[in-house]
Amino acid sequence: MSTPVRRRVTQDQSWVLAPLLELPHVLHAAVISGDGFIEGSSPGLAREAAEGVAAMMSALQGAGRAVTAAFAGQDDARLRQTVVESAEGWVIAIPAGENTCLAVFAGPEVNMGVVSHQMQVQVATLGAKAMGSPPRDAGSPA
Repeated sequence: MSTPVRRRVTQDQSWVLAPLLELPHVLHAAVISGDGFIEGSSPGLAREAAEGVAAMMSALQGAGRAVTAAFAGQDDARLRQTVVESAEGWVIAIPAGENTCLAVFAGPEVNMGVVSHQMQVQVATLGAKAMGSPPRDAGSPA
């Protein structure tokens, strides 16, 4: 049996999660790549659990796009938000730039409006700080 290959994260994006984790009833949060890898996660979420969440969220996002496209009669659909409700609480995921999403797990009593708003704020912050500047050419002066 082979050991699963883990992708090395070049830039941990966990910093964007701190304001979300301060909200009442928010238990965990993660930044997830579209191909199912964890880019950052809340401190209380075990590495293996985070990797499982990332893989499943990637599949869920893909299924959400496919079912939306099928219902809408389009080839492509863009998700604004994916929400899963369970007896344990809520999973909320929103796009966070190209090929990335921000996901939160919160208890059943959470104020989803407050969480959704703060997620949008954090996505804007993530875009401005982490993705806002183009890559530098190694030969150009700083």
